[in-house]
Amino acid sequence: MDVGVALPQMAHGLDRDRFLTWCAGIDDGPFSSVSAGERITFHNLEGLSACAAAAAATQRVRVLVNVVVLPWHPVAMVAKQLATIDVLSGGRLEVAVGVGGRPSDYEALGAPFSSRHRRLDEGVVELRRLWSGGPAADGQPIGPAPVQPAGPPVLASAMGPKSLARCAAWADGISGFTLLGDAEEAAAGFRAAEDAWAAAGRSERPRLVTGSFVALGPGASDTLRSFAEAYLAVFSPELAADLAARMPLHDAGALTALLDALEASGCDEFIVVPATADPAMLEALTNVVGDWVSRR
Repeated sequence: MDVGVALPQMAHGLDRDRFLTWCAGIDDGPFSSVSAGERITFHNLEGLSACAAAAAATQRVRVLVNVVVLPWHPVAMVAKQLATIDVLSGGRLEVAVGVGGRPSDYEALGAPFSSRHRRLDEGVVELRRLWSGGPAADGQPIGPAPVQPAGPPVLASAMGPKSLARCAAWADGISGFTLLGDAEEAAAGFRAAEDAWAAAGRSERPRLVTGSFVALGPGASDTLRSFAEAYLAVFSPELAADLAARMPLHDAGALTALLDALEASGCDEFIVVPATADPAMLEALTNVVGDWVSRR
């Protein structure tokens, strides 16, 4: 199993110097990917812009856009943005797509919240058509051509049975998330994805990715709790406080145990989502994951 690291774009304090420090540390460390995702009505750096910068600032790790909320956007624009990142990364791009869960973000962008699942399915088909050189509305192809001949791999952030059944028709795998760092929950999602692939007549195994919020270092428990409360408050302050208080990944032992359990479940990659932009967290994470990799 690989271990990737999300840029701490959802934490406060990710300025230029820290951004470059995280990119360099992830690229030099025992990690498989660097990633960023989308959220609009929050203080985060914009996700596709962050991935483009990370593509230029790294040499080795894959660049994972995790997640593009495709129904927010004109598909032709996203196709061009993602192809650009694939070029800037030298063909290291991987993309996860989904519908998001925050009506406020749709409203801020003037995008309809209705029919979002249908628009996601249609959007992925259109992405791949455009990446293959198919013409846009004016009859001309959208460049640049991706470095990867068929375009980057596309994962789905699907977890429910209906979403998995739909994405089994077009996705290369799933990119899930376990808020409580629960290996059994993640494994159940993996088995559901495998069942959906089989039901769709797919012979290949889906790529299985999940992630969770993590904090390490002095005061890590408080750091994780305050970060999670702020991030999840849009759903309900009470729910956010309850979930944040139960999040376990604030020490090395808990993270190592989760990595062991996820690897045993067949997970292909675990994405660490840092609860702080402090580079000391990156140093601690490098040590923990390095030790875990070395003893496998």
